[in-house]
Parts: sequence; structure tokens; C-alpha cells
Amino acid sequence: MPQADAFLGVERSMTARRWTLRGGSGVEVDRLALAIAQRFGVPEIVGRVMAQRGIDLDAVERFLEPTLRTELPDPSRFRDMDAAAERLAEAVVSGQTIGLFADYDVDGATSAASMARYFRAVGAPVVMHIPDRIDEGYGPNLPALQGLVAQGAGVVVCLDCGILAIETLGQARAAGIDVIVVDHHIAEPELPAAVAVVNPNRLDEEPGFGHLAACGVTFVTLVAVNRALRAKGWFAGKAEPDLRAILDLTALGTVCDVVPLTGLNRAFIAQGLKVMAARSTPGLAALADVAGLDRKPDPYHLGFVLGPRINAGGRVGKADLGARLLSTDDPAEARHIAGELDRYNDERRAIEAEVLDSAIFQAEAAGDAPVLVVSGQGWHPGVVGIVASRLKDRFHRPACVIGVDAGIGKGSGRSVPGVDLGAAVIAAHQAGVLEKGGGHAMAAGFTVAEDRIDAFRAFLGERVAGALAGAPLVAELSVDGALAPRGATADLVRSVSRVGPFGTGNSEPRFVLSGAKVVSSGVVGENHVRCTLAGGDGGRVNAIAFRAMAGDLGPGLLQAGQLPIHVAGHLRLDDFRGGDNVQLVIDDAAPAG
Repeated sequence: MPQADAFLGVERSMTARRWTLRGGSGVEVDRLALAIAQRFGVPEIVGRVMAQRGIDLDAVERFLEPTLRTELPDPSRFRDMDAAAERLAEAVVSGQTIGLFADYDVDGATSAASMARYFRAVGAPVVMHIPDRIDEGYGPNLPALQGLVAQGAGVVVCLDCGILAIETLGQARAAGIDVIVVDHHIAEPELPAAVAVVNPNRLDEEPGFGHLAACGVTFVTLVAVNRALRAKGWFAGKAEPDLRAILDLTALGTVCDVVPLTGLNRAFIAQGLKVMAARSTPGLAALADVAGLDRKPDPYHLGFVLGPRINAGGRVGKADLGARLLSTDDPAEARHIAGELDRYNDERRAIEAEVLDSAIFQAEAAGDAPVLVVSGQGWHPGVVGIVASRLKDRFHRPACVIGVDAGIGKGSGRSVPGVDLGAAVIAAHQAGVLEKGGGHAMAAGFTVAEDRIDAFRAFLGERVAGALAGAPLVAELSVDGALAPRGATADLVRSVSRVGPFGTGNSEPRFVLSGAKVVSSGVVGENHVRCTLAGGDGGRVNAIAFRAMAGDLGPGLLQAGQLPIHVAGHLRLDDFRGGDNVQLVIDDAAPAG
């Protein structure tokens, strides 16, 4: 298949990327864009953005207005769902305490908090355990499950974990513990011994919902439980809880777990953001306050403002803080926990910066390796996932980062489109290279003996090389079109926002201000570059490039002078200046011509 022409002729930008037009160009795209604009009354640029994403005319209405009514499936379509719902409904009716064991990340915290809030609303007591990342590691362990039973739990739900815990859940069954698994990570052929295993990524599951995060699977499970309780007459004479009230948690976990924002996930986020704007969950309201978020939240705020603070508890602080924050109804307790998480987030940033410097040094020495695998003694296991994400973004390759302590490495990986890292890590575990491992397409976690790290690097390299065989040798940056600075208006930003929510699987549109001149520039904050771009049409746009001085982009913008350049980035309403001012968040730039 011939390579598409470079957009605006940019073969190698300031960040060493080749620019391509998302979805390609041609008569078919032009016709579809115009047809969408005319039929649905949207600006043609919005029609073009949708056409480039492969949204056909019949799908436009559902895409622009994602709702649970159209996207939520019958929960019974999932294997074991009816058994899970029946057991949990029985626990509520018989007055049993429900135990929750959840992962320590945002997906796990939101899943646990969703269940806790629901079961408390229907009158069932709840006890919760979030494992410590260092002392307990990922996934269920028998002492923790027995601890929940000792607190009175008659049934335990494993959330965002458990699908690979064959040995542990076998021990739990032998000990007489009823366990239900609600997970989304890729399964192996053997399933754990449990009352029910609800997971859209079971190998024997009907396809269609493998993109859900655990919090999404949790929401669907609660719909099934609510239906089972209704059938048992539990709500006779009393109001049913409004499940929509926990959609703010579902939206948060879905964004932060970096799953594709398509289908049901789009509905979760679109509707969840509306709930979040009402600030009805004390923990989220307190976290927004401590983070200085004083506007209606969007997916960016979920992924980069709220999510990191919740994660900070599991990474460098107390593992259960995130779930406790999101499940409490006490505003005073919420404010206290939010303050703790904010302080832990500052600590996490400092640790991350130190590990990142060392990881970049190793990655640069790796040359053209198809996958980056770096490791270090004493690297904090709570930041390896973030550092892996930074390496993936910087080097445009899958990256795994391993913190080693006492001969054992705890690692985390992040992938690029086209490389199923979770499957590769599971294969490495099955081959005996890893002690433990699992995940999904874009992210994975694992445990590896220090003396097997080189073998793991070789295993991944061989597997990933095949997946990347058809990929371009130069990293690419997808753009959605070019604008003159005068065309970068608040009305355009608002129109384009209708194509959201944006994230994995529905990238935020990236536009190029072509042939602009940098009329002023300077370094601000932590290596950011702020500048003003002017076009030949007289229009001006304020712009900022975050952390740009760490590479060639920042110096390139500062040295551009009066030479025209193409600048690619995302258009946002400028919160700092208020009103209808627009700011370009710069991703890349290249000399014009």
C-alpha cells in the first residue's frame, strides 16, 4: 500500500515526525463531510472531522448524542452475569455484608466506590480492601480475602482484577469463600474458580464490549443487580437508587484507564460529565477544589487533573485513599482525603522526574529496538507506569519500565496503536519468562526476576517487531486539517467539541496553523514555551507548548523569528484569560516550505 503524502510537505518536524492527514483525503471524504454537514446542520469542518474518523451518515446521530438508552446492552448477554447478579441480590436480601477487593488505580477505585455507593443505597453493609502496591502487589491474595470475611463479608467481589488469579481464587474456594470476579483484563483459557466471572474479555465471551474499563463492567453489573432486586420485590414501597448518580465515577475510571472512547464508553463519559458538573459526589467535589478546577470538567481534566491525584494514593501513599475519597458521603472527610492525595501527588511528581531522567538515558541507548524495556534498582513501582507512558510518547514505541528490588522487578508497560501489549505480556508469562503478567491492548503490568529482564526484552522485541513490520520507519503525527490564525475562533472550538468526548479511539482534533510567524515567545513554568502566532490574514492566536524545552520543539519555537512555520496542536478556550479567547496547545511545529 503506497504511503500517503506528507501533510503540507512535512516529512520531518521539530519532534522528528512526519505529518499525515487523519483518514486520508479524496472525493469520498469530501462528499461525506458535506453530506454530514448538510443533513445534521453542523459546520463543514465538524463534518470533515467525523468523515475522517470513518463515521458514516447512519451513525452520526448516535455519535453526536451518545446515550445509555441506545448503547447499554442487556446485562444478561455477558456470561455469568445472571449468576453474579443473583448472588449479590441474595446477599442484600439476606442482610449479608458485601466485601469489595479492588485494584489500587483509578479504574479500581471508581469500581469499588460505585459498588459501595450502590449497595449502601439499597441497605447492604460493605467492607473494602485495596491492596498495597509494594507489600501485596497486584491482584487478590488469600489473607486479604480472609480478612474481608473476618469483617463479616458473606461474598467478595474482585474488581478490576482477579481474571488471572487462578491459584489464589482456587484457595479461596477451598476455604469456603464466595468470590465474584468483575474484570476487563485479557483472560487466559483457564478461568478462576468463582461463583461468577464477569469479563467482556473472556475468551468464550461474545465480542462487542471488550473496550469497557472495569468501572464500565461494574456499572453494567449493578444494572443487573438492581434488576434482580426488583424481581425479588426488594424495592416494594421504597424508591430504587438512581444508577445514573454514579456515572461520574464511571466516566472518571473510563477516561483514566485509557480504553477506547467508542460505543458505550462514549455514553458513559458524555452522561457522566453532566453528573460530575453537578458536584453531587463529595469526594470528586473536594478533589476538584484542591486541584483548582473551577469550571465544568471535560475528559482532559479527568485524565490529567483528577485522575493523577486519585492514583497518587496507590502509587506513593495509602492505597485505599482513592476508593475512600470516592465512596464517602462526608464532605469533611472528603476534604481531608483530597488534601492528602494532593500532597502525595506532589511527592509522586518528584519521584517520577528522577526515574524519568534515568529511563530516558537507557531508552536513548537502546537504538532502534522495537520495544523499550528499561529497569533500575530502587525505582519506585508506583511511578513505573507513568514513566512508561512518557517514554512511549517521547519515542513513539511501546515501553516497559521495571523497578527492581531484592532481585524482583515490578514493571508496567504502555503501548502504541497496533501493538497488543497485554497479549504479549500474557504470552511471556505463559512462556515462563515472567512470574506474573496481564493487561489489555494499551497497558500491562508484570513481575519479572531480575535475571530474566534481558530474556523478557528479547521476547517482547521479537513479538513486537512482527506487529510493527508494516509501520512507517518515521513516527507520524495525524492532523485533521489546516487553518489560518483568523479561523481559530471560539465558535469553531465549540463546534468541534460536539465530536467529543475525546480520548483513545476518538482523538481530539489536531489542526495546523499554516505559515504562521512567532511574534513573541518565552519560557514559562517548568520548561513550557508560551508564544503568540500571527498569520498573513492579520489574525493572532496565543499558544503554549508544554515541557517543550526538554526536546527540540521549545528551542525551535524560540528561534523561529520571522520565518514562517506550520504549528500543529489542539484548539482550546483559554481558561486563564476567560471570555472567548482561544489558545493553541502546541504538539509540534515545522518550517513552512
